[in-house]
Amino acid sequence: MAQAKNHDYHLVNPSPWPFVGAMSAFVLAIGLITWMHGASVGPLVFGAGLIGVLYTMMMWWWDVIKEATEGDHTPVVQLHHRYGMMLFIASEVMFFVAWFWAYFAVALFPGQVNEVARTALTGGVWPPKGIETLDPWHLPLLNTLILLTSGTTVTWAHHALLEGDKKGLRNGLLLTVILGLFFTACQAYEYAHAPFGFSGHIYGSTFFMATGFHGFHVIIGTIFLAVCLWRASFDQFTLRHHLGFEFAAWYWHFVDVVWLFLFACIYVWGHGPGGVHG
Repeated sequence: MAQAKNHDYHLVNPSPWPFVGAMSAFVLAIGLITWMHGASVGPLVFGAGLIGVLYTMMMWWWDVIKEATEGDHTPVVQLHHRYGMMLFIASEVMFFVAWFWAYFAVALFPGQVNEVARTALTGGVWPPKGIETLDPWHLPLLNTLILLTSGTTVTWAHHALLEGDKKGLRNGLLLTVILGLFFTACQAYEYAHAPFGFSGHIYGSTFFMATGFHGFHVIIGTIFLAVCLWRASFDQFTLRHHLGFEFAAWYWHFVDVVWLFLFACIYVWGHGPGGVHG
């Protein structure tokens, strides 16, 4: 282990997953491109590449879990992993800044004089004329309460872990996963009954890109927490070694905060005068 190696760093063993993942991503890209150009084999090639990417992710993360349980994640390695997770979340923040930028660039200046096409698309007001916006105080408010509640349950699970309460850890994680699934179901229902579509106008494209990518992050976070729940059932988390769960909690809190901004800016503020409101 670390003492036998006379250092606290983890030298990763040779792994096939970088190569397999790169090849799978290449096949996925080729399939997507040929699919968009109408090739009949496009969906099949895309599906094969997607399966390869998902399999690579599963096996690669499984190897990381094995490394953690076998003692390769020393305190120094854990510190570096924390830095990496912080940088990853920072990059995700900038990712969402781009969607907010696109939204506010149009919403704040819908009738800008030097943007003739924009004025034609919006009618010079925001929301654009003819757009029936979603009422923020019904399903969006429910989803907000769901995510806020899930933030409390994942915090409960974390405190239970620190206090050695294994049952509380599992129950908190289980409730968080259920709430994440409930949020996704509510958002799918909202999308299915939205009075506007993705294409044809700038409001739909900015709305679905911002909220849709957040929904994708909720799905990823739910899977992340479900894996932690599975690991917790095998007692793989201890007071000193629970980095995987800690990162899942960080990610989930990030998802919560982003949703609060989406709810306030797009659902509430964007429900203002200008268009037809539902």
